[in-house]
Amino acid sequence: MKIRFLGAARTVTGSCFHLAAGGTQVLVDCGMYQGRNSDEVNKALFAFDPREIDYLFLTHAHLDHSGLIPKLVKSGFQGRIITTTATADLVEIMLYDSAHIQEKDAEWLTKKNFRAGREEVVEPLYTADDVTASLPFFDRKTYGVVESLGDGLKYRFVDAGHILGSGSIEIWYKGTDREKKIVFSGDVGKNENPIINDPQHIAESDYVLVESTYGNRLHKGMEDTVDEMVEAIKTTFKRGGNVLLPAFAVGRTQDILYILNKLTKTGRLRDLDVFVDSPLADKATKIYMAHPEFFDAEAVNTFKFRSAEGMKIHFTTTVEESQKINRIKSGAIIIAGSGMCEGGRIRHHFKHNLWRPECSIIFTGFQVRGTLGRLIINGIRTVRVLGEELAVRAGVYTIGGFSAHADQKELLEWLESFRNKPEIFIVHGEEKVSLEFEKVVQAKLGLATSVPRKGDELEI
Repeated sequence: MKIRFLGAARTVTGSCFHLAAGGTQVLVDCGMYQGRNSDEVNKALFAFDPREIDYLFLTHAHLDHSGLIPKLVKSGFQGRIITTTATADLVEIMLYDSAHIQEKDAEWLTKKNFRAGREEVVEPLYTADDVTASLPFFDRKTYGVVESLGDGLKYRFVDAGHILGSGSIEIWYKGTDREKKIVFSGDVGKNENPIINDPQHIAESDYVLVESTYGNRLHKGMEDTVDEMVEAIKTTFKRGGNVLLPAFAVGRTQDILYILNKLTKTGRLRDLDVFVDSPLADKATKIYMAHPEFFDAEAVNTFKFRSAEGMKIHFTTTVEESQKINRIKSGAIIIAGSGMCEGGRIRHHFKHNLWRPECSIIFTGFQVRGTLGRLIINGIRTVRVLGEELAVRAGVYTIGGFSAHADQKELLEWLESFRNKPEIFIVHGEEKVSLEFEKVVQAKLGLATSVPRKGDELEI
């Protein structure tokens, strides 16, 4: 079998790996690149012929793993997209949302060209019709069942514990002398993620691709993380400001709502007005509620997303409802996308709150280099948002313990569960982080490792 590393190689986003075994071609993930020069990267031709791909395995719904699926189908893919039931449900709403953004951006750029005297029509990367055309290719599977694709290829999804429906994938194939196996970690969740189960470990493999997003650091424990959030919210409200929470609509938003709900039930926070300003998050939350089979034991008993004593939750869907939030000057917790502040309604809330020293921004997720979120975390004093220069005077909190990714210790524990010393390919991390993690894996586990570059091809 040959493997090519076409994305998430010495970078965090754009996950895509190409396998060729005999006459069968397989992709694992087909993700959108996010960050600097993202438009150019995402519009480039695929490094393979989509018409020749037989199967696409999708590890989970986040766009950096799924976001180019409509482009793949538009380019001629006619195979099967194999994923878990919950991932299939989530990715549908995420791709429609992404298509809407692509169409609106293309429309805006076209108008800008016309105003400048250039009759250049900008085409969207894909449209809602392209998303609709991709849905019949999805094939829904459950965790733990070994399935055959023929020609010696078999696979199984195991729970990755990252977001609802996320999976690591085991793929068996014919080697030169025996059957071999390669494992794709997907995004490995941390052990204390709210709502869903902890990641499942795998006993053996010949080769493993492991993510390294947080391969050079440790998260705070969940108890300390929650304490930090409580303090940030209380401090902001005492100052008379609002709390802005940029959050991914799928996964992070539901985790935060779950935790805020528990905090009000225990009396640690009171009289909360929480605005979830994201139609996508509203839809994703309904999908979470429809899949209790993926919850951990605590969440099965306590999981609810509705206003409770001490907390009112407002899901806003229309632009008018979103605009009304900006009339609120204090006491609001505003959860909105995008998680890295590259688009979405969070930017409109920045325009009304970022320059106010009594307000706060709480970052609860990884911010890719080059994104607006990363610039703010790095201490930039002014930013350009929606065509306007804004001073960054709001308090900035980075609470890494809410990350849905495993940290260095948990990644090592996940790798340590392989009893037969597989060869490790370290992916899905910034280059410096992946290289640091490689040294730790070698020193602590004694495993053969490499950090592939984009375009690298290997025979395994």
